Amino acid sequence: MVTKGQLIIQQWFKSKAWQQFAFQLEMEDAYLSGCSGLLNAPTGSGKTFAMFLPFLAEYINRYPDDYKTRQNNGLLMLWITPLRALTNDIRKAMQQVCNDLELPWTIATRTGDTPAAEKQALRKKLPEVLLTTPESLHLMLAQKEYPKLFKSLQVVVIDEWHELLGTKRGVQVELGLSKLKVLSLEPEAGSQKADNDSRLSTQNLGLKIWGISATIGNLEQAAEVLLGNDMPASRVKMVRANLEKKIVIESVIPENVETYSWAGHIGLTLLPQVMDIVAKSKTTLIFTNTRSQSEIWYHAILDKYPEYAGIMAMHHGSLDNELRNWVEQALHAEALKVVVCTSSLDLGVDFRPVDTVVQIGSPKGVARFMQRAGRSGHHPGAVSKAYFVPTHSLELLEGAALKQALKNGIYESRDPILLALDVLIQYMVTLAVSDGFRANELFKEVKTTYAFADLKRTEFNELLDFITNGGKTLAQYDEFLKVELENGIYKVNNRRVAMRHRLSIGTITSDVSIRIRWLSGGSLGTIEESFVSKLKPGDNFWFAGRSLEFVRFKEMSAYVQKSNKKKGLIPSWMGGRMPLSSQLSAVLRDKLDEVARGEENGVEVKALKPLFAIQAAESHLPRNNEFLIESFESRDGHHLFFYPFEGRLVHEGMASLLAYRISKIKTASFSIAMNDYGFELLTDDEILLQEALTKDLFSIDNLLEDIQHSLNANEMARRRFRDIAHIGGLIFTGYPGQPVKSRHLQANSSLLFDVFSEYEPNNLLVRQAYNEALAFQLEEFRLRAALQRIGKQKIIIKHTVKPTPFAFPILVDSLGRERFTTESLEERVAKMAGQYNQDTTWETPKPAKEKPVKKRRPSF
Repeated sequence: MVTKGQLIIQQWFKSKAWQQFAFQLEMEDAYLSGCSGLLNAPTGSGKTFAMFLPFLAEYINRYPDDYKTRQNNGLLMLWITPLRALTNDIRKAMQQVCNDLELPWTIATRTGDTPAAEKQALRKKLPEVLLTTPESLHLMLAQKEYPKLFKSLQVVVIDEWHELLGTKRGVQVELGLSKLKVLSLEPEAGSQKADNDSRLSTQNLGLKIWGISATIGNLEQAAEVLLGNDMPASRVKMVRANLEKKIVIESVIPENVETYSWAGHIGLTLLPQVMDIVAKSKTTLIFTNTRSQSEIWYHAILDKYPEYAGIMAMHHGSLDNELRNWVEQALHAEALKVVVCTSSLDLGVDFRPVDTVVQIGSPKGVARFMQRAGRSGHHPGAVSKAYFVPTHSLELLEGAALKQALKNGIYESRDPILLALDVLIQYMVTLAVSDGFRANELFKEVKTTYAFADLKRTEFNELLDFITNGGKTLAQYDEFLKVELENGIYKVNNRRVAMRHRLSIGTITSDVSIRIRWLSGGSLGTIEESFVSKLKPGDNFWFAGRSLEFVRFKEMSAYVQKSNKKKGLIPSWMGGRMPLSSQLSAVLRDKLDEVARGEENGVEVKALKPLFAIQAAESHLPRNNEFLIESFESRDGHHLFFYPFEGRLVHEGMASLLAYRISKIKTASFSIAMNDYGFELLTDDEILLQEALTKDLFSIDNLLEDIQHSLNANEMARRRFRDIAHIGGLIFTGYPGQPVKSRHLQANSSLLFDVFSEYEPNNLLVRQAYNEALAFQLEEFRLRAALQRIGKQKIIIKHTVKPTPFAFPILVDSLGRERFTTESLEERVAKMAGQYNQDTTWETPKPAKEKPVKKRRPSF
């Protein structure tokens, strides 16, 4: 039987001359039957309507006679999104539907960009639909009498769930949902009552929880994480669009493919080809992997193609919100020909005029590339057109691997984060800041989440002791005694503590940001303190597509004025390099296996034929069942190159591990360099490789112990602890406009780490820091799997006279950081490549002015 709500939705589709997709009808049935679950649909397929319209149909079914006149409904739908940029388009689309159906509703947003006056108005009266972020949800939970805000809530939607999964923001969402589910069961919102296991039963749960996700490798697990472990299987539904989004991918091939190439040196040489693509397209998004890269490309285009001034813009997360909004509006209005951007435009934003996407450099992941390609042709049935621009020759092979992975439907999984105790501490204090919590009730709620299903009561009690008494170590310091226990309820009574906590809610950590301001007034955006601290008055730098002269630094703001200079520094931001994903690594090795078998599949492989020919002649092209090691000598010493093709994070850990194991046979000092394809060990003395191989060099036996010895695990954990201390509220980053300087934050967190390590070695947060260092910095799981794979392969050792095409980019990657010299990196590398092409012997070119060699990595 078709309900009134469904009929009205059908009529709305007819009025637009649209037809409902099968997955939208399936979503409608699942929603109206009371299910929760996950909607998997490609970008631009109408997934927002697929989720929003069934919600409206249910509302109309509930109030069939007066749905057009009912007001003061309270908050009915909470829509959580990872990016603030997504909220504008979604809000407009939802509001238009409500207006079309004559629903007297308000669709509102609450994010960090929302003006204070609007936030105050939201406290007085909530709209029927609120679009927000994980951080803003927790800010709502930090308000007094917060249960009243959610007393009418019917559904929570987590948009772009794949982007939150596997991050601490995703853990924030899990904790927030655990509270909202319990509130929906409360007979009277906000009432404090004794423990009762039945209050957590979801058999009669009225609150629906739905996630929207692009395709990832572990969709079923993604749904489990989102819904928690208390959701009955009978109420869970996975809706898959099964729409084949047609994506046309074309690699931009350099006219002359360098056989000795290095990271980044090709990119801008392909600018003319990129601009030919732009000229032939209606609107183009040029995606770069970092904010620095976007600044460089924008500057280069403006310098070489000044006619694009006024129809070109830039968009990245460090620009002021007003600038970003202007760019988004200009895209909608078809006023821009090209936008240079980063991941800030990756997700869900609907820019219909965009018909072409250009990806500069490898995106290092299949799902990321598909997401970006989907920005073009962003509407049902449209074709997405994407161009891949390599920044060095071997990256063309990554382009071929991307095509193959998309053809085979291979996508990365997003592994969920477990037992993020810093996030849990923050959440506990958030609840204590508002109405307080009872320990037993909160423990049972938290245990329903995927992230904390294995949390022990003893660990939870340690966290309670930590936020109330400072734990075993900090009891003598009042600033750590935040929460008080009154009549069984944990509460924060100190207004200063409450205010500082609200200012610190969130899990996004970065270097302290300095606002860039014009001397004449107005702001451009923010740059990290580490960059600004190196500037002197009169220095020139590029930011927001403008040439700027640094004038002075005052009150955490850098004041600038316009400069006419064409050259200047480009700001750098933390976390610039992304490692190759495990799925793309596997396909890359498969493509290399095809090459080794003599197959030439794809224009990228054909273009690389000269490079592969030299590699095969000088050394070897490894098959899937082979592992290649190269060695040669130079005036620098003895070089060993290993090629796992597993990404730089795995290579960093593996290089240190192998260096440690080799040094146990013969004492030696090693320098280490790596890229996504392999790594180098360099030492003064001959390396006893054959003996090391006979002693299980690639064994996983005693792996964790050897990792601890091979790396400065203490220092790695110390670096992770800074973010943990920030999230867990151990250090305060400052008030708005008055942030604490980075070096002070580092010193404070380092001091706490040392104190815990000495006096409380089993501290839960210190233990978490070591676990995160292994999991995220070294990718220990991938490292273990790679060693197991190599252990089954045939080891191929090739002694060469010179670095091969595979070795050359690894060598160059460290060259620019190794010595002081008056020659540019390009000049030195050109000299190396020229010498390699002409001579039969090879040595590192001696720089014009040299200081003693500085090792690239700590020695063993």
